Amino acid sequence: MSDVRITPENNGVRYGLYTAAAMLIYFLIATLLGYADRIELSYLNALILAVGICAAIARFKRARDGRIAYLHGFGTGILTAIVASVAFGFCFIIYVIINPNLMEQLRASDLFGFDLSVTIAFLAIILQGAMSGVIISLIAMQYFKSPDHMPMEGVE
Repeated sequence: MSDVRITPENNGVRYGLYTAAAMLIYFLIATLLGYADRIELSYLNALILAVGICAAIARFKRARDGRIAYLHGFGTGILTAIVASVAFGFCFIIYVIINPNLMEQLRASDLFGFDLSVTIAFLAIILQGAMSGVIISLIAMQYFKSPDHMPMEGVE
């Protein structure tokens, strides 16, 4: 049975917050192990983001009895990525306020050097998450689209 209460918006926000929580847990574990300043380990957030986006699209498709409009699924994925990135970015800001030593470690090892500020780091988190989310959503929708989906004809 179709659940009409689930929209791409509320589903994306819900799974975006779940994904942000998973990324925050990963960040806290990396911090406890002393790897928070290793910038290359932050790319595992893309894997967490991919799982969150796929879970959001899959739930939306299940709620619609296996029928999903391509743009609804794509929008769900993008919204999930943006919400997760913004929420994780704000958590990063709170953590840096509590532990300013992390910014010094990132400045010493990052390509930005001493020009890296909390604002630039926050914007980089959002940009990386949003752009990764667009790409992941495009890829995921190739799998999750309805079987009878037909591309637009006559566009050439």
